[in-house]
Amino acid sequence: MTTAAAHPDRRPHPAQQHQAQQHPYRVTPTRVLRSEWHKLRSLRSSWITMGSAAVLMLAVGLVMGTTYTSDGGDSDVDTVVLVLYGSVLSTLCTVVLGILVTAGEYSTGLIRASLAAVPRRLPVLWAKAAVFAVSVFVATLTTALLTFLAAQFFLHDTDQAASLGDPGVFGAIVGNSAGITLLSLIALGLGALLRSVPGAIGTYIGGVLILPEVLSMLPYDAVESAVKYFPTQAAGVLGSATPLEGDASAGGALLALCLWAGASLGTAALLLRRRDA
Repeated sequence: MTTAAAHPDRRPHPAQQHQAQQHPYRVTPTRVLRSEWHKLRSLRSSWITMGSAAVLMLAVGLVMGTTYTSDGGDSDVDTVVLVLYGSVLSTLCTVVLGILVTAGEYSTGLIRASLAAVPRRLPVLWAKAAVFAVSVFVATLTTALLTFLAAQFFLHDTDQAASLGDPGVFGAIVGNSAGITLLSLIALGLGALLRSVPGAIGTYIGGVLILPEVLSMLPYDAVESAVKYFPTQAAGVLGSATPLEGDASAGGALLALCLWAGASLGTAALLLRRRDA
């Protein structure tokens, strides 16, 4: 009797055993992340757009490196900006991919299966954003480093010669990739918000690319100061080793981009909980 009291029966209750048998595959954050990773890497569009982004960045960087001459009048251009000028085109590719990651599922109807598997809904959006952000950042950073080193092979005897150890260079390369990633997250949020690939692309072009240029034409100091923190302008600051006078600080630009991406994803998350799939 004493032994039985000292060592109580620790076997699970029959009801708990029955519940475990009924739900052998629980929904966990790790499994949702794994599911979204499988989706992203199994889509042909992912490989095409990411490959196009890498090729464009590398190709433009090599063109800049092979055609640059010290007497061409571009000596005042930031070295990182010059070499990674193809990032402008690469960003368009990753932006389209971000929209396809979310809005593409609505167009195919796959989102219904995703939300049926994860009834709480929001983990699906967060997992998409996390997997996409890590993939884009790693891919663009790797390509940017390769592009910079390849271009410098041709620029070593010019006034644009630089190395990764020079002040601000490595930080600008990392900032360039961070800017591309955050811009693409804004697009991903727009895709989830509008649920339409053409609508999200049009909104991104009009709101992120064109609107700041229109506002910058207004003769108001307050508007000029605000435009510095718009997404594309902030991303430009992050990708520059020597920011121009009057630009936002690197810290302010990064914070602004994070807030823009957070606003896009946060609004999409709010509506995801309130709307039907």
